[in-house]
Amino acid sequence: MAKKKKKMEFETMQVKLPHVKGLSIVLPVIYILWVAVMYYLLLPALNIHSRGLWLFVLGVILFPLGIIGALVSAARKAEGKSAGKLEKPVNGIFAAVGVIGILFLILLFYGSKMFHAQAYADILTIEDSDFNSDINTASSVSKIALMDTDSAVLLGNREIGSLSEVVSQYNVSEDYTQIDYQGAPTKVSALEYAGFFKYMGNKENGVPGYITVDPVGQKAQYVPVKEGMIYVPSAYFGKDLRRHIRMNYPDKLFGNLHFEVDEDGNPYYIASVYKYTIGLFGGETVEGAISCDPISGDCQYYDASEVPNWMDDVFDGDLLVEQYNWYGELSNGFMNSIFGKKGCKKCTETVVEDEDGDEESYEANFGYVAKDGDIWIYTGVTSVNDDASNIGFILVNERTSEAHYYSIAGADESSAMAAAEGEVQEKGYRASFPSLINVDGQPTYIMVLKDASGIVKLYGMVNVESYNMVTTAASLDECFAKYRKMTGSDGTENTGNPEEAENSSGDSNSTAGNAQTAAKGKIIPEGETETRSFVISEIQYVEIAGETYVYLAGDDGMVYWQKFSDNEQLIFLHEGDTVTVNGIMDKDNIYWIDTIGIMQ
Repeated sequence: MAKKKKKMEFETMQVKLPHVKGLSIVLPVIYILWVAVMYYLLLPALNIHSRGLWLFVLGVILFPLGIIGALVSAARKAEGKSAGKLEKPVNGIFAAVGVIGILFLILLFYGSKMFHAQAYADILTIEDSDFNSDINTASSVSKIALMDTDSAVLLGNREIGSLSEVVSQYNVSEDYTQIDYQGAPTKVSALEYAGFFKYMGNKENGVPGYITVDPVGQKAQYVPVKEGMIYVPSAYFGKDLRRHIRMNYPDKLFGNLHFEVDEDGNPYYIASVYKYTIGLFGGETVEGAISCDPISGDCQYYDASEVPNWMDDVFDGDLLVEQYNWYGELSNGFMNSIFGKKGCKKCTETVVEDEDGDEESYEANFGYVAKDGDIWIYTGVTSVNDDASNIGFILVNERTSEAHYYSIAGADESSAMAAAEGEVQEKGYRASFPSLINVDGQPTYIMVLKDASGIVKLYGMVNVESYNMVTTAASLDECFAKYRKMTGSDGTENTGNPEEAENSSGDSNSTAGNAQTAAKGKIIPEGETETRSFVISEIQYVEIAGETYVYLAGDDGMVYWQKFSDNEQLIFLHEGDTVTVNGIMDKDNIYWIDTIGIMQ
């Protein structure tokens, strides 16, 4: 009876299992459809340098193929047939998954900064430049672009909101691009479909126009196009812009897809094309760009050296900042970037807040400068010690990646923003990331201050080298005039901080001292210099009257100081270094340093 029961159970099991013949037909069809659909959705570049391609081969092609082989093998065994011919190929497929996966990880590790520090540092070529020669003196503020993306979004949404026939079907993309349009800095963004069903109802007509925002006049304008834009990022299926570009360039590693217009106002989408210069996956940089006419779908590839002048954003700012950080941190080797950190520097970082306004993280940030018909990003450069001062700043061309470094010590952008906010702290305004201008030879931060709703309320200017020199006003022209008067750029006497000057006017003896301290910081003592040698036991960076001073505590029990902007090599000092200084002792038995050298 027991044997009969077991036989019935086995027969039932045989009925439930699929037949080998059926699996042999159905599974290959499903597999081919699976691979085709996943390629259509994921769009990996058919390029050995593409991480996406490696993962596609492993997760979409090989692993499912092994599963199919295992299922067929199991079905054959269930029918009492031999599966010997299948076992070896199936095992081989799973072995290939393991081998390729390990190889992928090895190649990732080989291309890391640990093994190629100098190669990473050499990707971006930095040229030391003179600030006054490169940045023209601003005689007015009529061409200064003061607008962050959030403000552009508000103006763009307000403009499109007044167009009832458009706003019901389309939104304004929040991906604004900073360009130089007909000699003026401009932010541009295309409209986008307001969802799948709006696309299905309007796909024949396409997207009808784009938005331009004048960051000087704080005005937005809707620009209709003669024919609708068909190939856009918000479209679906074959009209999806990324898919359209991938089908035209299956092997290109493209990204940074954004909207621009040429000098005649014709719309284009631009994609940067990347290459890896270190191993298979390391040392990312740009080798060219693809332009796509969204109306006709025509695409054109340009090498980086042949990109048309009207294209402004080919090397995206985030990549340029990353490449500069490679240069700043790895020029003296990988181990030095981890332990000694001598000579290491990086782009300045600002606080990124979450939606609730809580502090979340620090990220590199940058502003834009329109110069010579191109858009340049600029950001401060600071030591890796995370102090609140810059040792200089960089300008990098987003079209050519030409990079200039300016050795100017002073406040970093976050400190300047805080200084401007402090002038009107009772109002609770928040400063935007500043732009950089040249006011009669003085590098100056200029920014907007916005209320909680994002509306621009005031303008602020802060001197880079002396960030206690701050002015705010309701208009750009008024702010500029007040700043030039405070710095003496308008031909009047330099007043320093107007509030301090006003408060000190009651005592003629203290007025001179206060003015000198406010304008110059610490006073250099008089007397004959003497030479001293000591081991540094502690280093402190101190802000006095908007200047950074470096204080050294020696093992001889004495304290030494020097103004950082007088000797930027101080950034390379570390506790434990033996140094020899020439200087003068002041009345408080503290030494002012004239020259300093590290003893080997």
